[in-house]
Amino acid sequence: MLSENELLYRIALQNLPHLGDATAKKLIDRLGSAEAIFKEKKAKLLSIDGIGLHKIKHLNDASYLDEAEKELHFIKSNQIEVWSYQDKNYPSLLKHCIDGPILLFTRGNIDLQNKKIISVVGTRKITSYGIQFCEKLISDLAVLNPIIVSGFAYGADITAQKAAIDLNLQTIGCLAHGLDQIYPKVHSKYVPDVEKNGGFVTDFTSGGVFDRNNFLKRNRIIAGMSEATIVIESAEKGGSLVTADIANSYNREVFAVPGRSTDRLSLGCNNLIKKHQAKLITSAADLIYHLGWDLDTQPAKQTQLFVDFTEDEQKLVDKLVELGKCELDELSLQTKMPTYQLAGLLLNLELKGVVRPLPGKQFEYIN
Repeated sequence: MLSENELLYRIALQNLPHLGDATAKKLIDRLGSAEAIFKEKKAKLLSIDGIGLHKIKHLNDASYLDEAEKELHFIKSNQIEVWSYQDKNYPSLLKHCIDGPILLFTRGNIDLQNKKIISVVGTRKITSYGIQFCEKLISDLAVLNPIIVSGFAYGADITAQKAAIDLNLQTIGCLAHGLDQIYPKVHSKYVPDVEKNGGFVTDFTSGGVFDRNNFLKRNRIIAGMSEATIVIESAEKGGSLVTADIANSYNREVFAVPGRSTDRLSLGCNNLIKKHQAKLITSAADLIYHLGWDLDTQPAKQTQLFVDFTEDEQKLVDKLVELGKCELDELSLQTKMPTYQLAGLLLNLELKGVVRPLPGKQFEYIN
């Protein structure tokens, strides 16, 4: 854990223009502390490979330390926790990102230990189709107890985070501003629920001028702290596509929900799939399969004596009872249902405790 003095210097270091997180971490690792960086002679710093005058020219500007003093007071007065990139509680996946922040300011009850973490992003003008898909996806994943990360913005972001709240899942809002404000203000009503089971993270200090360019910067945190990023809906251009691009640069999985070619808010997702920049996702089963998540590791649920099935689920159950063990492709032929639809139905039946997956993409009914 950082001393108060070292935290002061790291806050100032993170706020220096032109320096960047990668360079800041390089200097801390080389000199041992942020304080040492501020007190080192410029000639010594300039002798370090990759360090030019442009990057360190503000080190002697005392105003950054003055602002850091104010931020320390704000942190202590508002129950804010600070994670350094060297701390154990810093998001483990974000540690591997070269431009991950040297500091994250957090508030709430975030527990990242042994958790599956996914990010959900998309258009701010989400359609009813997008809302339904997002809510069902998170509902079907709930048995795995994932953490749902998003940007707390309009549309896909708040849809995903509200769905997580309703299911008592942890949700984390990555903010594009300091913890002294909430944008959009209309979402302030969700803050208590998010902080009760999850919370907020940001690398921006308080008192800053709201800048829309900050949204693009914060997207690296959304992409970096998660195993996978899911794009629900997007026009041909949009911030969620930037997040997907960043996730790809981190070698993380990216998924996109397909849509009709005539739907404007499906163009971005369709293009991601077409260009092999995202995997197609039609259900929670697709995500579970590609991420290698194992349902068998989850707490066992007592099999219900009387299970309610949808019409398609009942049709599938009847066929499994008739055929016994059966491969996915054969089930598709026998039920006349496409495999992508079957994947979702089989997952639902598995969660209900009546179907078991077997090696070789086989499935069987559990008596």
